[in-house]
Amino acid sequence: MALDTEHPLNSLGFAKPPSQTRVVVAMSGGVDSSVVAAQLAEEGYDVVGVTLQLYDHGAALAKKGACCAGLDIHDARRVAETMGFPHYVLDYENVFKDAVIDEFADSYLAGATPVPCIRCNERVKFKDLLETARDLEADCMATGHYIQRKMGAAGPELHAAADAARDQSYFLFSTTAEQLDYLRFPLGHLASKAETRALAARYGLPVADKPDSQDICFVPNGNYAAVIEKLRPGAAEPGEIVDVAGNVLGTHKGVIHYTIGQRRGLGIGGLEDPLYVVKLDVDTKRVIVGPKEMLSTRVVPLREINWLGDAPFDSAAEWHVTVKVRSTRPPREAVIRPLSATTATVELLTPEEGVSPGQACVFYDPGSSRVLGGGWIWKG
Repeated sequence: MALDTEHPLNSLGFAKPPSQTRVVVAMSGGVDSSVVAAQLAEEGYDVVGVTLQLYDHGAALAKKGACCAGLDIHDARRVAETMGFPHYVLDYENVFKDAVIDEFADSYLAGATPVPCIRCNERVKFKDLLETARDLEADCMATGHYIQRKMGAAGPELHAAADAARDQSYFLFSTTAEQLDYLRFPLGHLASKAETRALAARYGLPVADKPDSQDICFVPNGNYAAVIEKLRPGAAEPGEIVDVAGNVLGTHKGVIHYTIGQRRGLGIGGLEDPLYVVKLDVDTKRVIVGPKEMLSTRVVPLREINWLGDAPFDSAAEWHVTVKVRSTRPPREAVIRPLSATTATVELLTPEEGVSPGQACVFYDPGSSRVLGGGWIWKG
């Protein structure tokens, strides 16, 4: 059937009926993506559910509390059966290991604090899966992320979710303009997670009461060090805990057990003032500790910047924005000074504590909810 250009735009922004609009829904097996798939199916869209198997299926079968494991594949399939649309499972284990897990291990060993969920969105879900959606001749791909896509004067814009408590914009800063053109985020406008669960109950979905995933999917119980030791045998070599003057205060069982800003678990009690991890020296196997004020950072170097502003990133000497240097912190005022199209220094008007290489610095328009992109913090 020919496109009806006189037809009003449907809820996904296409000038044709939902029945003629194919949408691939990335289904993790959780309540969020399940509601997206069910809602679009109820609206009459040609829905195709796709779930990625990202790591060992056998080991994952009994693991709860993380996305994309065996139980979650089963849950996604049950939702598809309930709502009557096709569902496929794609084996992305090798891609995920090469693009996400290996870099996670290597950057952690280098003393960084990586954010693998961003790399997964960037290199797997919004790259390979998005290409698969195009191969399936889908008009767009929808996910259960809490973020908004709004049309602006220059095209689609990325905006923070309506519910600040659920906003996932920090983890999606590397979404490119081209990807944004193809992606849809139907949950971003909801005021609370309770609304999502209410929709799941209304659709009669078997995952309506399923708990949210808390851990990184391949890091059970948040035990990063155990995963690194398994991936990189011999990584947990002991060394010295020293102060900033080089005085030895104690010993440790491996740099991988520590993160910038850590205070607990250092085993160097008896000192008058509390000490925090201020640097990890992988080459000398030293954990360097110092007073809390040493954690304050004002200037942050960035690379691999993804810019979503309307004008070219390096067309201005500086950009006045707000930034997040941790997903859990509110945006703070900052000035970005571009060095090239993909590198810059960011000056925080109020110093932040615990800024660590390997984390993201995400840019926001101070006058709106718009996400202007972000970059990777790379040296402290």
